[in-house]
Amino acid sequence: MAFMRLGSKSDAFHNEGKTWKCTTGLPSDITIEVGETSFCLHKFPLLSRSGLLKKLIADSSNEDGSTNCVLQLHDVPGGDKTFELVTKFCYGVKIEVTSSNVVSLRCAAEYLQMNENYGEGNLIARTETFLNEVFSNWSDSIKALQTCEEVNPYAEELHIVSRCIDSLAMKACSDPNLFNRPVVDGDSSQNPTKDPHLWNEISSETKSPLQGDDWWYEDLSLLSLPVYKRLILSIEAKGMKPEVVVASLIYYIKKFIPLMNRQSSFNDKNSTNQGTTTNNASSEVNQKSLLEEIMGLLPNKKGATPSKYLLRLLRTAMVLHASPSCIENLEKRIGSQLDQANLVDLLIPNMGHSVDTLYDIDSIQRIVDHFMSIYQPTTTSSSPCKIEEGALLVGADALTPMTMVANLMDAYLAEVALDVNLKLPKFHALASAIPDYARPLEDGLYHAIDVYLKAHPWLTDPEREQFCRLMNCQKLSLEASTHAAQNERLPLRVIVQVLFFEQLRLRTSISSWLYVSENLENSQNHSGNLGLLRNTGTRYLDSAQGAGNLRERVSELEKECSCIRNELHKIAKTKKSWSILPRIFRRKNS
Repeated sequence: MAFMRLGSKSDAFHNEGKTWKCTTGLPSDITIEVGETSFCLHKFPLLSRSGLLKKLIADSSNEDGSTNCVLQLHDVPGGDKTFELVTKFCYGVKIEVTSSNVVSLRCAAEYLQMNENYGEGNLIARTETFLNEVFSNWSDSIKALQTCEEVNPYAEELHIVSRCIDSLAMKACSDPNLFNRPVVDGDSSQNPTKDPHLWNEISSETKSPLQGDDWWYEDLSLLSLPVYKRLILSIEAKGMKPEVVVASLIYYIKKFIPLMNRQSSFNDKNSTNQGTTTNNASSEVNQKSLLEEIMGLLPNKKGATPSKYLLRLLRTAMVLHASPSCIENLEKRIGSQLDQANLVDLLIPNMGHSVDTLYDIDSIQRIVDHFMSIYQPTTTSSSPCKIEEGALLVGADALTPMTMVANLMDAYLAEVALDVNLKLPKFHALASAIPDYARPLEDGLYHAIDVYLKAHPWLTDPEREQFCRLMNCQKLSLEASTHAAQNERLPLRVIVQVLFFEQLRLRTSISSWLYVSENLENSQNHSGNLGLLRNTGTRYLDSAQGAGNLRERVSELEKECSCIRNELHKIAKTKKSWSILPRIFRRKNS
């Protein structure tokens, strides 16, 4: 910590409660009241240093020149504690100027007009010299900036705040090792003249060098929001990377809003004020204001703010009932980079007054719609299935985030499908928001549909059939098709489609094998010896043996196809018997 010692005399003051008296031998002929403290002083040391006190004392003097008056200075910057130091400076008593009191001393010196017209080396010049030393050190600048709020607007008028902010912003964008000084030993403060690091009785104590881009986050979190906001804007203007600025903003908001430090919970609505000492109403208002201010500081660069923190900000904004514009801004930011989000962060509890679902499906729907407005090609406005092959090749880069979002939404639907209050139209709208071409496989969507059917057994057969049209049975994997063929929750029409497309797939596979087999036989008859060259380039595979293995594989595929066909007939008969059974009972009853 930087400090400077002024004066050479020992302390010549003693206090009696709220009254300070001088014990230098000079008679006290003036009393100055600052706040609730009275200072009984002699006028001559004050007249020689302060233009304001000289004028006030002259105005209150009697005609014969004698004074025995009382002056009231209740608006001295820094109050009675600072005025005590000023008084000691005027009397030549030793005082220690530090980064914690130099700002208030500088402002008080300006207020009392303690310039060079009233003595060489007056308090204004001394404190200005020391401020320049403070600005060369990071930790001292932070302390000085914190104390500026105590003496506003004087610190603003003297440009101390702006100078301190510029100094800190420059250091935050530089290597911290460039402005760190050696740490001063504890004994050196007692005898500064023996310290090799002192210069004109000024010393600096700094932290050990810090590494990485996050070394200044904690120090900035000590500042109030208005000062922090000005400093972070200055840091950004000086060229700091947006990702680093975002990290500092997240660090700051996590310190003052506990909800930002954990995953979603249905108890979030009742825990907005944890970790605060103020009443619930003011705490929630303060947190809401803080969140909206931080939102205005986030850089607009896409991806600079991780989706995880954007979603946490969104959840927190909903809990604190932030403004609609703030929530809309967050949803758009999340939508622009939805492909970078994780499932666990999307599960935002529904905090609305009319809670019809466990999770906030409407917000996720708006986020997906915004994502689609950015990434979905304009040619898909009529039907995504009509995209030409060339258009898909051109948009291959956009298809990758689209596919990632499709997988993410399928997983999200599987989670929210367990909610018995989730209505079919909402599930349908969210699932159909992703175009069919974005899903290379529809196993995830099938799983979500199956979970929903299991959690909502009261759906009618027409509703089930309409619901299952969301799924493209041709895009199911062999494992998913096998499961679907035995899934009693699916309508019969869907099961038949699954078996049909699986049989079609087998026929296509068999045809391709037969085509290859014929080519091998023709090649063998033509050349008499056909082999496949191995990677080692040393041996060839006998063509007759390869053709035999091929025939065996074709035979196996035919058997599998026959088994599937038999299973299809069995299921069809079972479903038919289920539909006929009620008719038989009706006839008997009649």
